Amino acid sequence: KSILGTAIVVAALGLITSAAHAEPGQCSASGFDSFDCELARDGAGLTFALPDGRVFSFALVSESEGLGYIGEAGAAYPAELGPMTPAVDAPGCWVGGKDGFAFCAQVAR
Repeated sequence: KSILGTAIVVAALGLITSAAHAEPGQCSASGFDSFDCELARDGAGLTFALPDGRVFSFALVSESEGLGYIGEAGAAYPAELGPMTPAVDAPGCWVGGKDGFAFCAQVAR
C-alpha cells in the first residue's frame, strides 16, 4: 500500500501547481484553523497547500481507509502520516495518522 500511495502522492504533489486541476475549497488540518485552499484532485487522491507552505496529500485506499502525507512543495518523498479513517459525523474529514493528525477538505460551492 505504501508504495502505491507514495506514487499517487508524488503525482498529486505535482498537481498542486496546476490551476487547471485545482478547485477552490475550504480546508483545515491539525495545527491550523479553517482556511481557503486550492484542492487538486486526481483519481482517489487530493492535495492542498497548508498555510505554512508545506503540502498535504491524501490517497484513498478504500472507503474506510486512506494514507496521509506531508512535505515541502516539490518534495520527492513526503513524510507518511500513516493510515487515516473517516471522522465520525464530520463529512469530508479524516483522522488518524501519526499523532492523531486530522484534516477536512470541501470544494467551495
